[in-house]
Amino acid sequence: MKTIYLKEPFSEPKTCVVTIGMFDGVHRGHCFVIDCLREEAESRQLPSCVVTFDCHPRQVVCPDWHPQLLSTLDEKLMLLSETGIDLCVVLPFTKELAALSARNFMQQVLKEQIGAEVLLTGYDNHFGHREQGQQEGFDDYRRYGQELGMEVKALPAEGVVNSSLIRQLLTEGRIEEANDCLGYPYTVTGTVVSGEHIGSRLGFPTANLQPADACKLIPANGAYAVKVRLDNSFVQKHAMTNIGRRPTFDGHQTTLETHILQYEGKLYGQQMAVSFCHRLRDEQRFDTPEALAEQLRHDAETTEKLFNQDSEE
Repeated sequence: MKTIYLKEPFSEPKTCVVTIGMFDGVHRGHCFVIDCLREEAESRQLPSCVVTFDCHPRQVVCPDWHPQLLSTLDEKLMLLSETGIDLCVVLPFTKELAALSARNFMQQVLKEQIGAEVLLTGYDNHFGHREQGQQEGFDDYRRYGQELGMEVKALPAEGVVNSSLIRQLLTEGRIEEANDCLGYPYTVTGTVVSGEHIGSRLGFPTANLQPADACKLIPANGAYAVKVRLDNSFVQKHAMTNIGRRPTFDGHQTTLETHILQYEGKLYGQQMAVSFCHRLRDEQRFDTPEALAEQLRHDAETTEKLFNQDSEE
């Protein structure tokens, strides 16, 4: 996949088949859309092109709004690169872009800059600036396309999987269901930073993760069986992660702390990717540190059993 950050016109491809969207998480619903895009492009012997944005459009329109993203831009581009598309165009979403009407966007960006010969879009999808009270939809886009020499085709309905559903599942701690919708384990990446060393005193040293993007959605508080990768290694290690405020120790700040099973070594400053696989339990307050340590031993045993079961399936 070739990636182009559209800051100025480019010369290739001359024509292509395009679909446009945020593609947050690049989940199963998105993959259905991309499969349709690739089939259409192959039937016309044209390159397939996904057009997306460098940030959530609402962040520009409403600066005080903070999204809960399923994927950072880098993660999204990596996931898109695995779908088999030919080209991804990343649009810098600006106030000027937000002010373009649907027709002007189709003409100035999709047609003149990207070279879209065919635009695939959901029948109920909407884009472009609309004046108050103005209603535009698929029939309008198709008419604009006819005027511009661009065929606009409706995508089939892609089912019930969408980014909003996945966000809801994650915020409720329903990690297995969220992963099924995504098509892969939900992952948070970041840097290991120094913590309060409470885990070490309990016999379970933890890596305190500072997420790479403050807008990245963090799953519901609780304990999880996870797999981790360190410093971009492809080797995954079994681990367990706790998200919460450490109520046993009257904590106030939410932390994301990971104990890697059967691992010794310093992790401060390393990059770590935490992939959530199973939910172990809710966040709990224990009467004593010893009771918490006993629960952690049980969590570690449960984590290994779950991953052993996964490998047998």
